[in-house]
Amino acid sequence: MTIIDAAPVPPVPAPGPGSDDLRPEHQFSRGGTHLRVRVHQIDDPTDGGYLLVFGDPSPQPLVRVHSRCLYGDALGSDDCDCGPELALSMDMIQAEGAGILAYLEQEGRGAGLLAKAIGYRTSERYGLDTFDSYTKLGLDPDARRYEPVAKALLNLGVHRLRLLTNNPDKLRALADAGIEVEVLPLAIRLTTERGQRYLDAKVRHRGHMIPRGIGPWAPEYTVPEQVGERDRPRTRRRWLFGRRR
Repeated sequence: MTIIDAAPVPPVPAPGPGSDDLRPEHQFSRGGTHLRVRVHQIDDPTDGGYLLVFGDPSPQPLVRVHSRCLYGDALGSDDCDCGPELALSMDMIQAEGAGILAYLEQEGRGAGLLAKAIGYRTSERYGLDTFDSYTKLGLDPDARRYEPVAKALLNLGVHRLRLLTNNPDKLRALADAGIEVEVLPLAIRLTTERGQRYLDAKVRHRGHMIPRGIGPWAPEYTVPEQVGERDRPRTRRRWLFGRRR
């Protein structure tokens, strides 16, 4: 048998990434549902984050503007409504087959995780809610801004949307930017005493519109004038803000 050494083959350089290879778009699966998702960055040093565009949104898409919460989003905390609100919003987006999630780097209402943890400890020691504990620590109870996400949505061509929120600050910022906003509140039930106190504090301090059959989302509730021009509510739990149709 004659043995012939293989001739050396020079390595073929891998082709550089083309423009299509660098598109931040891919298939996303959750709970057996599959959607395409495109990721857009929101550039802002304090209130930036990402827009995740699922499927092919309608001219008036479902939109969730969500502040990052490690305890609620990733660890499943029962003491805040962040995780359940995010999960419910994703359920609604997937059920519709399209929508937009704005995920903002605003841990601890903009104060960060360390300040959030210290705030929790202060609340435990002095019997305060998290808003009052932030004030006691010399922190802004809510330092978040939503103008960057409003600008990012407008840059995507979103001028009308259905906002999944209980937070009037979010709808106010979007409406003030010229976006027509229809509010779809998120009914979240927290079972722990701390969680229930947290929801009550959000209503008292920030005017959150928690749908519980009474209070802000009851039929007799009147939206404050400073929210912006609005139509009368069409249903018990849907309001329009911003430009008239």
